[in-house]
Amino acid sequence: MPADPRDVLTRPAPAPERTVAYGDHPDQVADLRFPAGDGPARPLVVVVHGGFWRAEYDRGHTGPLAAALAADGYPVAQLEYRRTGQPGGGWPGTLSDALTGIAALPELAAEALPGRVDAGAPIVVGHSAGGHLALYAAATAPSTVRAVLALAPVADLVEAYRWDLDSGAVTALLGGGPAEVPDRYAATDPRLLVPTRTRTVVIHGSVDLQVPVAMSRDFVTAARAAGSDISLIELPGCEHFGLIDPESAAWSRVLDALRSLHDDH
Repeated sequence: MPADPRDVLTRPAPAPERTVAYGDHPDQVADLRFPAGDGPARPLVVVVHGGFWRAEYDRGHTGPLAAALAADGYPVAQLEYRRTGQPGGGWPGTLSDALTGIAALPELAAEALPGRVDAGAPIVVGHSAGGHLALYAAATAPSTVRAVLALAPVADLVEAYRWDLDSGAVTALLGGGPAEVPDRYAATDPRLLVPTRTRTVVIHGSVDLQVPVAMSRDFVTAARAAGSDISLIELPGCEHFGLIDPESAAWSRVLDALRSLHDDH
């Protein structure tokens, strides 16, 4: 593992093969990475990046993860979306971009790579705030999501607000706290949207300082009790960024979980 786990956020990665647009805004785009080798069509893997929904973090930092998934034979789309701190970001643009992009990308990827991409619903891999968006999409537009791999997700917006994760990140996303804009929390908080019928695996490190593992423990317990098809893989000694780093000790567990979701279908 690198000495600084954040190294992955700025590590260079091969350029994507193509960038496609799912809307008119410059951030309504996704970078496509073609699968290595020859083989049958596989479901698209849509990677939704984290960064607490803030403009200073973009899809670039998921380049190493996306390149590694493509090397393993998956067609990959790195979703970009409008974020807080920029026009159209926050409520409702960030949420609507996630839904629109996830729904549109399988067809866009299949057009770019005929015969290698299953144009059906994708597997969505979301990290941190991107994990929130993946869970939100599965809960509110289940026909557009084949399965979810949520890596250290912000799975409970009410608790994230109470814990003041990343100094007001949830307030910036939704425009207020649960007492001020309760309808927005009701519509977007994965913890309030259970059960969901989408197969979901959550992976979380035990020493995560950005998104405490207790959030995933509580979310998965509640979701399973409500009837969701969901499981939690807790990785002892793993922090927040190892889950998106192909050079980390956690990477093999992430790849195994993705393969299991693919094989389930």
